Amino acid sequence: MLRFPFRLKHSQMNSMEKDLKSILGKLQYTDDAKVVQQITQQTRQVQDRMSGIKHKIVVMSGKGGVGKSMTTVNLALALARQGHKVGIIDVDLNGPCVPRMMGILGKGLEVTPDGARPPEGPYGIKVASMDFLLNETAPVRWKGPMDLSPVWLGLMEMNVIREFLADILWGDLDYLLADLPPGAAADKPPVIAGFLPDLAGAVVVTTPSEVASNVVQKSIGYATELGITVLGVVENMGQYRCPSCGVENELFEGNTEGMCEALNLPLLGRIPFDRNFAKTFDKGTPLLDGEYPTNRRYTDIVGRIQSMLDYKKVLAEKL
Repeated sequence: MLRFPFRLKHSQMNSMEKDLKSILGKLQYTDDAKVVQQITQQTRQVQDRMSGIKHKIVVMSGKGGVGKSMTTVNLALALARQGHKVGIIDVDLNGPCVPRMMGILGKGLEVTPDGARPPEGPYGIKVASMDFLLNETAPVRWKGPMDLSPVWLGLMEMNVIREFLADILWGDLDYLLADLPPGAAADKPPVIAGFLPDLAGAVVVTTPSEVASNVVQKSIGYATELGITVLGVVENMGQYRCPSCGVENELFEGNTEGMCEALNLPLLGRIPFDRNFAKTFDKGTPLLDGEYPTNRRYTDIVGRIQSMLDYKKVLAEKL
């Protein structure tokens, strides 16, 4: 029996089983493969695996190209530099890039009788990614009935995410960060929230461009409707840091601060586009110097996130 209060209630598990049986009944297929039983068992295993993780945070946007993976990796590194035990799950199944950024491209999952042991990056950060199951140029292809391809695709992706969470030996972690894929406003937040009912919250990444801000506001609204706490917004690439002199200039016109005020959300920090910094991650040699200016920005963001989590904890204890 799980010892933690965030496990799914018995009534919730029964409701999920009834929903699955109803879906199978409408499809006019018998459950010969015991799909309901398998999913129920796997969901319970997810809860068990997650029981040793204190804080689960998703990094999302709803807009591609804003630097979610870079943000996820550097938040993880900043937390690990403080001595925390950290893990990353790369939920971008079709375009995973966290292993390269972490400098562990080419490593793989170590299969054991108890589950799959994830490879570790700098500071012992554990990483689970679809990239470990593919060769360097292989695309992810989902096979299924073409006339039901949208439904089939969603089910396949959901199963992969659940299996990552259920089969990976995360052990005891202080933080698990989930790097969501582009366009995550549509489906991934409810999937992740369903697997992690004690989700601490979401960090939303945007650029200050109006195009990105408009899409990001919609994803924030969607996440809020689902009951996901939005911890704050990280503005990425709003400025450009000169690689020679270090002077920062505006790169995009926009008003991320104004957007945050309108949504009543904190602006956790602004990360400039830094060519020297980005180049190291692109080559798989993450810049680990905690005193580097951009790394100090991430450290400040982590401090604000931790303050919010502490406040939530104190508030929950008073209720």
